This record gives sequence, C-alpha cells and structure tokens, in this order.
Amino acid sequence: MKVFVFGSSIVSSYWNGAATYYRGIYKQLHALGHQVTFAEPDAYGRQQKRDAGDFSYVNSIVYKAEEDLPALLQSACACDLIIKHSGVGVFDALLESQVLEYRSEKTKVAFWDVDAPATLERVERNPQDQFRRLIPEYDFIFTYGGGPPVVEHYRALGAANCHPIYNGLDSETHHPVPAEPALQCDLVFVGHRLPDRERRVQEFFLRAAELAPEFQFVLGGEGWAGKAMPKNVRWIGHVGTDDHNRVNCSARMVLNINRDSMAGVGFSPPTRVFEAAGAGACLISDQWTGIKTFFKPGHEILVASNAEDVVRYLRDISAGEASQIGHNMRERALQEHTYQLRAKQFDEIVTNAWASENSKHLVVQSNMKESPLVA
Repeated sequence: MKVFVFGSSIVSSYWNGAATYYRGIYKQLHALGHQVTFAEPDAYGRQQKRDAGDFSYVNSIVYKAEEDLPALLQSACACDLIIKHSGVGVFDALLESQVLEYRSEKTKVAFWDVDAPATLERVERNPQDQFRRLIPEYDFIFTYGGGPPVVEHYRALGAANCHPIYNGLDSETHHPVPAEPALQCDLVFVGHRLPDRERRVQEFFLRAAELAPEFQFVLGGEGWAGKAMPKNVRWIGHVGTDDHNRVNCSARMVLNINRDSMAGVGFSPPTRVFEAAGAGACLISDQWTGIKTFFKPGHEILVASNAEDVVRYLRDISAGEASQIGHNMRERALQEHTYQLRAKQFDEIVTNAWASENSKHLVVQSNMKESPLVA
C-alpha cells in the first residue's frame, strides 16, 4: 500500500510531541511493506533543529509555502491512502478540506487526530467549525488516544468509524543506557510549557520540589525560561530524541503529567510514558481514566493524585524497588505495547475495510450479471 501523510514533523521533535509517535508508527508500517511519504512544513524552526537518526523508512518531503500544496496533493492522489494528521501547524483547515477532493475508488482518505480532546472541544463548541462538517466525509478517523469517550464523540459527529491507535514503545530508539552523572537527580519531568499543562506541572512537579527540598529535580522542555522555580529544580531546556534515554536513565524516578484535556478524557498515555518504559525507568504518572488498561499501578507504574503522593514515593520507595518497577514496566511494554503491534492493528483495520468493500463490489457485479434482461 502506498501512503501519503501530511503531519507536523517526523524529523524533528522540537515543539513537536508527536514525533515519537509518527516515527514508531511509520517505521513499522514500512517494515510491513508499505511505502510511506511524509510531507511536513518548514515551520517553527524544526528543520533547523532536526534530530539525529535514520528516517529512510519514509520518503520525507519538506514544503515551504501554500503554493507547494497542489503538487503534493497531485502526488498524494496516486497513493492508496492519504492521511491528514491534526496539528500540522500551518494550512490545517486548507488541507483538511482539500485532501477530501482526492478521494476515489482507488484512494481513501483518513484523518488521524493526535490531539483528539482539543479537536473535539473545538468542533463541539463551535457548530460552524469547518472541520465539523467534514468529519463524515473521511473514510477513516484514527486517534492516538482517547478510548471509548473519543470514539463516542466522533461517531456522534457523524464519523463513519473511529479507531484509537495508542502510543507505544520503539525499543530500538528507547532503551536502557548508563546513567550520566551530570543529569542524575531524584525526579525528572520533560514537557513543553503549554497553557493547559502549566497548572498541572505547578501542582505535581514544582510543588513537590517545594515540599521536598532534600531532593534534586530536573525539568526538561521548551518555554520554561522566566518561570519561578524552587532552588532544587534545574531546567535543562529542549530534550531531543537522542537525549531521552540518558535523561530517563539518570533519574531515580521519572514523572509524567498529562495536559488537562488529555487527563480529562482518559485512555491517553502520552509518548513520554513509553519512552520512560523503554528506558526501564520508574515512572510516576498523574491519574487518568484507563491507566490500568496499560500498566498495573504499584507494580509497573506509580500513580499520583497530587504533589504529596509524588513526595511520598520519593521518600518511601528505595532505589532497588524503583528499579524493579521500571523493569516490570519495560517488560509489559515489550509484550503488549510496541509500535509493531500498533502498526499491525492499523494495517488490519485498513485491510479489512478494503476487503469488505471489494466483497460488496463483487456481490453487486454478480447480481447484475444474474439479473434477467427486461424487454
């Protein structure tokens, strides 16, 4: 199958939390024999901050202006499946409508939402939102999280279907490495400063640092310059993909904090969860519905409702116990949550849909042949 993708960026994780997800999915679709072209805009300085790595599993195209889109769409219509991801960052509304103009019996079109809570909140709040009326026209709706609540909301908006394809572990990229002394700390959190995340970072991370001055905390991610922080918090800036393992393996524990919208919907483990799992790190996560679907609390993951819980884990769980929890999480991820499994799930959904449609065509053709001619 030939697949043409419009996404934010596959070559850069700079202000682009979906990079790990894109890489995991499309690398494994390539391994299954699919040909993937990934088109991304030259925007937000990402091309100037490309990550190290081999991205040869996709044909990577970088476009610069709206005038480049017609040629890209012409190339896309020669493929079997066109995928428009949410949050490309530029020309989103234009692409969401134009990709549908290239639907045909040969070419199907999918919308793949990497931030379903935000998309749904927007279109449900505004009945005139352009994308709202387009939802029923897509052959497939995929999301990278959200579970039953997101499926129900998309179906209520007229989607023909909705399939969550969760984040996963790419064990070739995220794996245990030796700790680095310069990065060693008791707790690390990596996440960009976003409006609907900052309050929860203040609540779970910065307040925990205030409550536990005896511990050392490290904060990674863009946008935190100028933020008031306790003295035992060190900000290290952007953490690229090639630094994930060193950061996660140098901390005694790693903290995951979902954005408000993701935590509210639930069934939304972010990429950070599986990056930490791959490194065998002991992960503390904020509470969200569906967490038990992925990992066993207390055995494979630690779940916190507030800063007091975070501090309690730091004080009560020994380094040996933390290491065992991290090991258990990694083993579970390798068994049930790899991108190989996620890609096979996607492949089966699309393949079965095509097989079902072809079967219907054959039945119609057979009926037409058997129908007697009417004089």
